[in-house]
Amino acid sequence: MTQLVPQCTFKTRVRDTSIEGDNPYRWQDLTTDDIFAGKKIVLFALPGAFTPTCSSTHLPGFEAKYAELKAKGVDEVYCLSVNDAFTMYQWSKNLGIKNVKMLPDGNGEFTRLMNMLVKKENLGFGERSWRYAMIVDDGKITALFSEPGKEDNCADDPFTCSDVDTVLKQL
Repeated sequence: MTQLVPQCTFKTRVRDTSIEGDNPYRWQDLTTDDIFAGKKIVLFALPGAFTPTCSSTHLPGFEAKYAELKAKGVDEVYCLSVNDAFTMYQWSKNLGIKNVKMLPDGNGEFTRLMNMLVKKENLGFGERSWRYAMIVDDGKITALFSEPGKEDNCADDPFTCSDVDTVLKQL
């Protein structure tokens, strides 16, 4: 049986040219169906914006090979983290991300429904996403690459199978 992505609503910010001032953005709800219905999506999730492995390797890797993913029939690539929309925007801006779409899961709702929410209280992070990547075709998860050793307050941060090269091989 193929697993479906969980249904939830993401709280995102989008640029709106009708808004004047220094912050021309408005809130926009984005549902699971908006993201996944009728499309082939690669989504990767990571513990947090501005953190070492996430910033040096995980997100930059997907950005660097975005064209290769698209060439294999992927419609969009999303980076998900249990962070708010403002943090995700500033992080992508800081790293110069142009192609990967940032997906804030500020309340951890999608992450919880994916059974990927873990405590990282040992690092002062609270609840965060376990590191994983997945290929989703029209709302159906066709491949899931979850890092080994998933547990609350994990002593390390494994990064062995949720990288862009693993996803490319599967595609």
